[in-house]
Amino acid sequence: MIKQKLNQKQAQKLILAPALQQAIKLLQLTNLELQQVVYDELAENPMLEIEGESAEAVASNANLEELKAGADGQGDNNGQDYDDVIFSAGFEDYLDESIPILHETDQNDYQLENQISASPSLWDHLNWQAGLTFYERSELKTAEYIIGNINEDGYLTVSPEEIAIRLEEDLVVIEEVRSKIKMFDPPGCGSLTLKEALLAQMDSLNLKDDVARKIINGYLPLLEKAAHQELASKLNISLSELRLHLDLIKNLDPAPGRKYSEDKTIYVVPDIYVVKEHGKWKIYLNEEGLPKLRLNHYYRQLAQAEVQTDQETTRFIKDRMKRALWFIKSVNQRNRTIYRVAEYIVKKQKDFLEYGLEALKPMTLIEIGRELGLHESTVGRVVANKYMMTPLGLFPLKFFFHKSLSGLYGEEISSLKIKDRIRKLVQNEDKTHPLSDEEIVDILTRENVQIARRTVAKYRGQLGIPPANIRKKKFLLEEVE
Repeated sequence: MIKQKLNQKQAQKLILAPALQQAIKLLQLTNLELQQVVYDELAENPMLEIEGESAEAVASNANLEELKAGADGQGDNNGQDYDDVIFSAGFEDYLDESIPILHETDQNDYQLENQISASPSLWDHLNWQAGLTFYERSELKTAEYIIGNINEDGYLTVSPEEIAIRLEEDLVVIEEVRSKIKMFDPPGCGSLTLKEALLAQMDSLNLKDDVARKIINGYLPLLEKAAHQELASKLNISLSELRLHLDLIKNLDPAPGRKYSEDKTIYVVPDIYVVKEHGKWKIYLNEEGLPKLRLNHYYRQLAQAEVQTDQETTRFIKDRMKRALWFIKSVNQRNRTIYRVAEYIVKKQKDFLEYGLEALKPMTLIEIGRELGLHESTVGRVVANKYMMTPLGLFPLKFFFHKSLSGLYGEEISSLKIKDRIRKLVQNEDKTHPLSDEEIVDILTRENVQIARRTVAKYRGQLGIPPANIRKKKFLLEEVE
């Protein structure tokens, strides 16, 4: 029998205080994201102001004295209603002025020629052509529906039969409209398959190559596997003749929509700058665009004067002061943590900064967390979406964290270094006898690297390098005169 009961249970739970939640949130923000959060907080909290700006009540000392005098003799009170930690002058102890920062540059120093306009999207471009092609209202409606269901690659994501049902239109009309859309710029958009897209491009360009059409119609799987000898045998042509037809196919676009898809530009602003000064590596935090915050002078004096106003005003001042102080502390704590992590990375990867990828050392989140007394998740938030500008270029902080492989004598070797070595081995191999994964393992073993064949295959795949047999077939085809 099921019964309802009331039971008391004592348990330990992790509860994050609002101040801690705020600190965690700020820690994972990039420089640009932090700017927006700071200005939002400035707009919401009157207790915060930008250092260097004139406070509204700089000349309010006289008013403040009057308020003190009218406080019913409470001016000498020790202020037990206020938190001494918050309103004492010691809050500046939270600020760490020792962290080197790059100051904001002149924001007005920009050139108009560097400004760019947004390019039209693929769908805008197709709809513009549809408006010039279809004059019947029903055809234009059908065209707009088809274009609206084309993805970024240019392929139609719903079947013509489904479109006919949705629009209550004849399937023949749908196909006629779709065939015209496939001839738009870029040609091939609105196709259902790769075969259809490639053939549409050949029609649009008026390419009269029957062999290329035959390859597209029936032999794309062989082309994908680079089985050129088998393909030439089935077509009853030589490899040199096959190469001419494949060159034509290679000039066709398997994703025609990408050409006109809207570019998604991602702007990266370095959070950390690393420079060499007087033979030593120096770290600077980038605070360009970030205002330096302080507590509003007038409200701080008002709070310290302990004016006995109504309870709602007192509660408001106390709450906003506490929030402002914790926000300033959280921002500074964020900068201090990022600086410590960056400092450790530079110290560990000093050889990389001097000599390049060959000297890169393996490093993990657990390692740096243990060394700095931070939790692994905290380090993970620090490196998320942060970038470091070095003399070697711009690197995401995640670049420096990767697994290690063991050498024959127990030393650790960076996986990135191994990948770079595999890439160079393939680049310099004998193209007529490309290196197999097993041969790469043998070479790396002779170079004091313990690695499995499946690991080499995995790294090779991540580098976008095809297997040895595919590399050999592509090379032989290219060598055919």
